[in-house]
Amino acid sequence: MLQILVSACLAGENCKWDGGNNRNEAVLEFMKKMEGKAQFHLVCPEQAGGLPTPRPASEIQSGDETVINTEGRNVTAEFLLGADFALREAKKYGCTMAILKDRSPSCGTKEVYDGTFTHTKRTGMGKTANLLSGYGIRVVGESELLALEEELSE
Repeated sequence: MLQILVSACLAGENCKWDGGNNRNEAVLEFMKKMEGKAQFHLVCPEQAGGLPTPRPASEIQSGDETVINTEGRNVTAEFLLGADFALREAKKYGCTMAILKDRSPSCGTKEVYDGTFTHTKRTGMGKTANLLSGYGIRVVGESELLALEEELSE
């Protein structure tokens, strides 16, 4: 059986920076379709790293890759702690892939916001996605779910 880590906000958990969630019907439908073929393990790296909900929004700074929030506080340590927690969870359950929140400073798989808080995106990975990927866990953003679903149904 496949073991898959999932960003908790995508499953509707209120762990997003503003206290809400990023509930994604396609992710929930995928989880339902995969019943009996996969087990899903929800994680919010930012909460696991000790950040409260709600919390100031954070972005990864271009250049030195530190994570700074809108109050100017360096929260890199909390993001790295949360990434480490997600990796431990993935290892505990034998996860080989993760479905993560696009553009998140924790979970972005292809691009993140550039650290200027102007909604400008740049190529890069969030702290958790980068760590998981480095340990051989396949990371997929929710925008890539359709391709993943087609691949797994072959």
